[in-house]
Amino acid sequence: MAIEGVVGSDVLGEALALIREEVDRHFDVLLPVPDDARARLFEAMRYAAIGGGKRLRPLLLTATAQMYGVNREAAVRTGCAVEAIHVYSLIHDDLPCMDDDAMRHGQPTVHLEYDEATAVLAGDALHALAFDILVSPQVTSDPFVRSELVACLAKGSGMDGMAGGQMMDIVAEEAGEGDDGFDLHTVTRLQQLKTGALLSASVEMGAILGRVPPEGRTHLKSYARDIGLAFQIADDLLDHEGDEELAGKALRKDADAGKATFVSLLGAERAREQAEMLVRQAIGHLSSYGEEAEVLRAIARYIVERDR
Repeated sequence: MAIEGVVGSDVLGEALALIREEVDRHFDVLLPVPDDARARLFEAMRYAAIGGGKRLRPLLLTATAQMYGVNREAAVRTGCAVEAIHVYSLIHDDLPCMDDDAMRHGQPTVHLEYDEATAVLAGDALHALAFDILVSPQVTSDPFVRSELVACLAKGSGMDGMAGGQMMDIVAEEAGEGDDGFDLHTVTRLQQLKTGALLSASVEMGAILGRVPPEGRTHLKSYARDIGLAFQIADDLLDHEGDEELAGKALRKDADAGKATFVSLLGAERAREQAEMLVRQAIGHLSSYGEEAEVLRAIARYIVERDR
């Protein structure tokens, strides 16, 4: 999917490489394997958290924070909290009681590499780690900022965010594509919660670190809302026509399950056009910024151009 005016690919490539290295370094320090009976839990957490994934959420957070002069180390640490939530959600999503997936990031899922009980506990512990990170003075010495970060991530990951969206997704799969209850409006709401809420939280948390007041975050939240929907449409298109080897996970599962998606409801071509429109709209929300927002613009373009 080509978006006019694609620039900054080198900037984005460098930013992605840097944030991957930084996040892996932080998780390596945060998750030392103890010499006791908890070792398998820590090993499973490290297996899931280190060396895989796009690190898109920490990048969104650090790129936003950087626009407001936030200390890089504090922003990356905060990004690790968001990534810990994301990784926990993937571990649980892959379990037999959920999507029952065998591959994630090109390697066996946690419950297959270890066992189901360890996978559940690894997800639980990563969820707890996220909030442990946020209440640390290493993020910020301001307790009010720490409190607001916790509230933002809790809302983005809980029943009014990612977990709520996942419940809607389960119901959608049980209902099947022919259920009138899962029309375009409902699927859009589902994805705004399941995928978009944590992406939005990442952007907003960067602004919170930068001490931007709530009324000053409207354009950033609009940017995040649009890239969140574009991300999911691109995911649906990848599931519909992507390469499993490149994706590092099983594809075509939504169609096989008869689940309503943007592609099944709109068709591939209209879905692609919608994603491109959302990206242009997202970039438009950043019109008041100059070069300092180039990474955010590049992320928006990357979302619809990626192949995994």
